[in-house]
Amino acid sequence: MSSASSGCINLVADIGGTNIRLAIASENNCLSEVKTYRCSDFLSLHQVITEYMIEKQLKGQKVDACLAIACPVDNDLISMTNLPWKFSQHELKQQLDLNSLCLINDYTAIAMAIPFLSNEQKVQIGSGEFTADKAISVCGPGTGLGVATLVPMGNKWHCLSGEGGHVDFAPVDEVEIKILQYLQERKGRVSYEQLLSGYGLEQIYQALTSLNGWKNSHSVEADKLSAEQITARAIASTCPVCYQGLSVFCGVLGSFAGNSALTANSLGGVYIAGGIAPRFIEFIEHSNFRRRFEDKGRLSSLTKRTPTYVIIEPQPGLLGASAYLNQV
Repeated sequence: MSSASSGCINLVADIGGTNIRLAIASENNCLSEVKTYRCSDFLSLHQVITEYMIEKQLKGQKVDACLAIACPVDNDLISMTNLPWKFSQHELKQQLDLNSLCLINDYTAIAMAIPFLSNEQKVQIGSGEFTADKAISVCGPGTGLGVATLVPMGNKWHCLSGEGGHVDFAPVDEVEIKILQYLQERKGRVSYEQLLSGYGLEQIYQALTSLNGWKNSHSVEADKLSAEQITARAIASTCPVCYQGLSVFCGVLGSFAGNSALTANSLGGVYIAGGIAPRFIEFIEHSNFRRRFEDKGRLSSLTKRTPTYVIIEPQPGLLGASAYLNQV
């Protein structure tokens, strides 16, 4: 039974390095009173949640809270990676006078949101049809490359988190082999995250400018394009190397997503999360993403059956925190 149905108010939060989003969630995972705060405006997590609770008149009420946070949550003492915030989970619960408090990793929250996404909150890429009660995989190019798997357990979902973004990059064609060699000279070991992230797209572009001999005929500034600039020029078809770079990115993403499908037998679907892919969905649809996803030799029959989606819901962390809290 969800806490909302037992007379409690569900408070959920998605805490990143820059912003913290808070909301009140219903037992049906409907979000209300969503508000975003800048983390730098507060000295502590306790301070910002207290302000929200006072503003929404939650003080003195019976509140269950689930906080999705961008750092490990295995220990009572939490030390945020990109903020000077440190706190004890036990003490935070007492300070806020909460009925219950649970902290989950931010990527666990994103994964937990997936079974509750409507067709308006996701875009299917290519063919395939999901199989109910089968594993679901999610990977998310963003600041890094997040990876998780959802496994059905009765009428609940269990999230298996991991560090799959750091597995070894495996090139599949001559261009990718050359990109790997370029990165190996500078990085040593090359993981998929070195290509499937914001800085990864920039490194793909830098490798291609070098391979195409641009460094001899163009300004050094050509190497300093941001991921956003590369994407914009690729979509507009104003720069052939940017277009090639984004095409490589989509192909590598397709291969990696297909690997995830094989690893977890993810007939429930493979979902692309993160802040990068939603910016160029049409480009992905016309790229070789889906072909590379399906192209798995003798096991291609499995990947051809498996659907792929891009998550376009703007608040998957809050939705997933609500889903987690409602099944506790």
